[in-house]
Amino acid sequence: MMEAEKLIGDALASGQKSLSEYDSKRFLSLFDIPVTREIFAVDADSAVAAAAGLGYPVALKATGASLTHKTEVGGVVLNMKTPREIESEAGRLLKIPGCEALIVAEMVGGARELVCGLTRDPHFGPAVMFGLGGILTEILKDTAFRIAPLTTGDARSMMSDIRAVKILDTFRGEAAVDRESLTRILMAVGQIGLEYEGVAEIDINPLKIRPNGQPVAVDALLVLRPATTLK
Repeated sequence: MMEAEKLIGDALASGQKSLSEYDSKRFLSLFDIPVTREIFAVDADSAVAAAAGLGYPVALKATGASLTHKTEVGGVVLNMKTPREIESEAGRLLKIPGCEALIVAEMVGGARELVCGLTRDPHFGPAVMFGLGGILTEILKDTAFRIAPLTTGDARSMMSDIRAVKILDTFRGEAAVDRESLTRILMAVGQIGLEYEGVAEIDINPLKIRPNGQPVAVDALLVLRPATTLK
């Protein structure tokens, strides 16, 4: 896929170790992985215009190829409801070291957060990971792994393997997770690992579940492999 190859190639040529959040989501969307509606903004004025186009409330994020831990540096602001709030926060975010621009994104409702990702096992190759997301990923470590390529059965069994499997059912008045959509996402991540050796890791966290049960990547990061390590 030309556009996917270009995103990786341009980043490696520039010496980047990862794609920015914005480019990571662009990459994933090429494989029909659902991502948040969002607009790239270079300054406060364009961020305000983007918010008007998306509709309030919105999330405002700092983005840059080297800015991989936005939350830790205060690079994410949620529930922005007015142009004045965006103007104020945009100025602050743009001063964060490594911030190259802004992302204005839709606010995604829903109480459930999952995680999906890719790692490369030195012996078995690309492995897909799935489990509880958000802050619970590191705390509970409730995850399952499968070696790519994934079959439909592999993806479904991963969902059943996590201890908190009931979170995929009807939850606090929200619809059950669309497991078919989730299956497609897990299989797509595995396929990326097989087809694109330039991708070392994928981290989709959170993969949030909308109240209607549809999963959507709210944040994502693609870590790249230096060209010298590629076979």
